[in-house]
Amino acid sequence: MRLADELAFESSRDPGVRTIRVLKSTLRDDDQIAAISAVHGLALISDEEAARSLAGLLSSERLFLREHAAWVLGTRLPRADSTARLISMIAGGGFGGMLAQRSLEQWSSGAPEQIAVGLESALLGVDEPGARARLVETLGLVRHVITIRPLVSIAGDRGESEEVRIAAIAALGQRRGDTGVASVLIDLAMGSDILADVARLSLIDLDAALPVSDEIRDGLTVGQLFLHADIDADLTSAGAGDNGGIATLLVRLGDALVAPGRQVATPVSRVITMSRGSVTQAAADLDALGAAGHLYGRVPLLRDPVPSAAAWPLRVAARRGIRRVLRAAGGVDMLHLRMADVGSLAAADVARELDIPVIFTVAPDPHAVIQSLDLAGRLTRENFGDVDESEHFWFRVRLVQQLAANAAHTVLFPRPSLRRDMRQLVGIDITARPERHTIVPEGVDLQVIDSAVAEATAHMAGEAPSDAVRELRGLVEELPIERRGLPLIVSVGRLHRVKGMASLVSAWAQSGLHERANLLIVGGDLADPSDDEREQLDLIDTVVPADQRAQAGLLLPGHRRNDVVARWVAAARTGLPGLTAPGGIYVCASLKEEFGIALLEAMASGLLVVAPDGGGPATYVVEGVTGYLTATWDTARLSEAMVSALDASLAETDRRRADRSHRTVEKSFTIQRMAEKLVDVYAGVADEELGVASMVAGR
Repeated sequence: MRLADELAFESSRDPGVRTIRVLKSTLRDDDQIAAISAVHGLALISDEEAARSLAGLLSSERLFLREHAAWVLGTRLPRADSTARLISMIAGGGFGGMLAQRSLEQWSSGAPEQIAVGLESALLGVDEPGARARLVETLGLVRHVITIRPLVSIAGDRGESEEVRIAAIAALGQRRGDTGVASVLIDLAMGSDILADVARLSLIDLDAALPVSDEIRDGLTVGQLFLHADIDADLTSAGAGDNGGIATLLVRLGDALVAPGRQVATPVSRVITMSRGSVTQAAADLDALGAAGHLYGRVPLLRDPVPSAAAWPLRVAARRGIRRVLRAAGGVDMLHLRMADVGSLAAADVARELDIPVIFTVAPDPHAVIQSLDLAGRLTRENFGDVDESEHFWFRVRLVQQLAANAAHTVLFPRPSLRRDMRQLVGIDITARPERHTIVPEGVDLQVIDSAVAEATAHMAGEAPSDAVRELRGLVEELPIERRGLPLIVSVGRLHRVKGMASLVSAWAQSGLHERANLLIVGGDLADPSDDEREQLDLIDTVVPADQRAQAGLLLPGHRRNDVVARWVAAARTGLPGLTAPGGIYVCASLKEEFGIALLEAMASGLLVVAPDGGGPATYVVEGVTGYLTATWDTARLSEAMVSALDASLAETDRRRADRSHRTVEKSFTIQRMAEKLVDVYAGVADEELGVASMVAGR
């Protein structure tokens, strides 16, 4: 994939007939990596034949070629023979529709009338509400007076579907300075339905930013986001859908960053954590954003929640929602982005528009997943494009490179071979400009964990269980009597193929482990599973059918609050009187784990852990002492590591190893320590931005 950049560069240096002929022939190759590379090579050749070839790819039978062609066309001059096909892709939706919309948006700055007329013409022949809504949304991206009339007409048309009218109303909120638009939105906002709610948000978009208090101005304001979760201060949805460790981290970190008592020259006075939410939640949050402390701003995506891999079409709604939060907050000093996802894509656009510096946490994601799938033989040059249609690996890899290149500062996770991995997997030489990079380990809240361990220990000593432990006891009591008294193997996380939960069940059930321990997997929305969750549940059912879980010793309770999970993990270490033996273990079966919040929490609880042998865990798990590292993509090797960990845990006669695991976390991996390092990073970026501003002003 990295060589594709070199191919594109060399193609631009020698853009002759032979080069174009070779690239065109490669498009039909069974080597799908080479075919995709050829698309990007053609994109850099300023030649009519190359342009015609790219336009023709929009009609290719191979979806991945259509998507990559739609992507790269945005970097070229507008073409009439491509506009209609891009519009057709937008109507079709999906990731390819997002790419086509993005390219048309880029073209619209130079040919607004052409794009607007094409979209209006397409609307005449499209009836399906979803397709019409996507076309209307795209029309709203064409910043030309010619689009206001059709947008106003659609917004007020009672014959249009609600979805289409919402798209038009949301687009009108971006047309500041037009009094006619404001009056239309005021009329629409008088109702009590979702249309009125969206109209009220659009009116907010038309207004100026809110002022901020002097208390906030004395410190820094940092924005952070994860749009694939419902993040709240109480972490009530941890483990459901995409509400994984990142959601927990952002809550704990935001609290730690603004905690009083830290003596620093440039404190953080306000953290704004953005996540998805409803239209009404979004409006309610805005009024509170002018205060100090850790605040939450919802970004209404105007669609039902979808897995992160399917969320790319929400780019426009995400961008508008992020912009709205930042303007209502009176601005922020910097944005900290962490994922190669639609949220970071949208936030980077807003940051560029509002001139906000970005800090980006660079991780080899999806690079590490690609490597694991490659090693497992599940991803090859011959099937890469087919897999890329659902995983979007190529786009995400390029997004990581772009975000890292444009960031004011990058944050890195510790890795055993950090320099090598960043160079080989990501293509970044961190030694070239070391002052732009800071290594910051993630951290956990030891207070929550220590409290959970104290409760579990007290229960083993005879005290009544807490509500959380009582619930766990109820789950174990549903198992057959012969399975009581066995230790617990625990894993916490999202039900997603990257997290390897189905592989974990296979490794446990298809070995002697299932006779020696019960398996508790905490995570997932079992009542209303997402597509990813359903996939994992179906795979688990093929190993242990749902009606046989109790008999087999498999516990799948779904997601729980973070503090409840902490108590369950602690109970796996201490045991439950009369129900489970002490000496359980924790297993992370992820294909990759950049750092591993849940692993650290388990270690702090005193559990022996099993973890992936790459990435962050390899920097803090001491092989054979505090845990076992293994190739989690190999079920046999995962089973071996689990057996070794369980044998070692059950053989322990004192707390020395458990205390060492706790000390490891206490010394280096607390949320407070993480916050301290990030405050230094934020202050450095703020000082650098101030210096740049002073230089510009002095010219």
